[in-house]
Amino acid sequence: MNIVILGAGLMGRLLACSLARAGHTPSVYEERDADSRGAAAFAAAAMLAPLAESAIAEDLVVRMGQHSLARWPELIGELDTPVFFQREGTLVVWHRQDAPDAQRFSQLLAATGERLPELPVPQTLDATGLEALEPGMGTRFTQGLLLPGEGQLDNHQLMDALLAQMQRLGVALHWNSPHSPADFTPGQAGQPDWVLDCRGLGAQPQLPELRGVRGEIVTLHAPNVTLSRPTRLIHPRYPIYIAPKLDGYFLVGATEIESDDTSPMSLRSCLELLSAAYTVDSGFGEARIIELVAQCRPALPNNQPAVRWLGERTLQVNGLYRHGYLISPAMHDVVLELVNAGTSPLAQQLDLALEAAP
Repeated sequence: MNIVILGAGLMGRLLACSLARAGHTPSVYEERDADSRGAAAFAAAAMLAPLAESAIAEDLVVRMGQHSLARWPELIGELDTPVFFQREGTLVVWHRQDAPDAQRFSQLLAATGERLPELPVPQTLDATGLEALEPGMGTRFTQGLLLPGEGQLDNHQLMDALLAQMQRLGVALHWNSPHSPADFTPGQAGQPDWVLDCRGLGAQPQLPELRGVRGEIVTLHAPNVTLSRPTRLIHPRYPIYIAPKLDGYFLVGATEIESDDTSPMSLRSCLELLSAAYTVDSGFGEARIIELVAQCRPALPNNQPAVRWLGERTLQVNGLYRHGYLISPAMHDVVLELVNAGTSPLAQQLDLALEAAP
């Protein structure tokens, strides 16, 4: 089939590669140029932490995250270029003054475990346990949690690898080509067989309830810091995470700020992120700041992802919010089932409602 994909972000690239491998002919239309880093997928630490997210996310997102954790190694394994993937768990720590917030966080995880018993059980750590996992951590924190089985990947490596794969598979890539579903009539003569709208915030003119949620990332090079797994610091204003990548690089970020502002990072935000990293490991004091990134992620009013029928052969995939890397393989699998069979057993299994357009 000839399939038009609108948007060359994470979802668009994943779907284009899979459809091309399956023998279809996808064409991707993207409003930015090929070198643009403006997609929300580039402003992320790509942490795959369904249990950690369960403290604030709906059970649907947690179930999708569990599915995606198993799927990411398979999707990455289909690429020609290596992509860093790790599944060593998430470490959660807090300073003494933030102990009440940490207690509330633990209670939320426990409540999720009762509703979803298939999730791993958090492990409580004292200073000795922290030191065994991350040398030096036990001298700065006396308590923590390990969330087993959670993971992360390198989002920049992944996006570049997906682009290279699309090019190798012969996917037609149309850069600087903004389009909407209304520009196509799938199934008609001379038109594509399907249209998949994966534009994220680019769909706002047709989806006015869509809003932007700002995320901010600092990339640091700190080769002397030995932190080896993603670490979340309980913080009074917003959660802060530190995600170690390869070769001494670390991403430090705030998971969400309710704003559609895409201007550069503020001094206050930068200082908060950097000071938080320094309290986790003083070795960050000698780190080099490589990049400051601020970008907005697409969110619907209920903060849940949506797959919508815009027509008999037109699907809209949006609202991935702050969970893009956590849930995109599940969304990808649902869309492929719909394209191939018109129905999705996986969507029923995950309790993901397939919506009709308003």
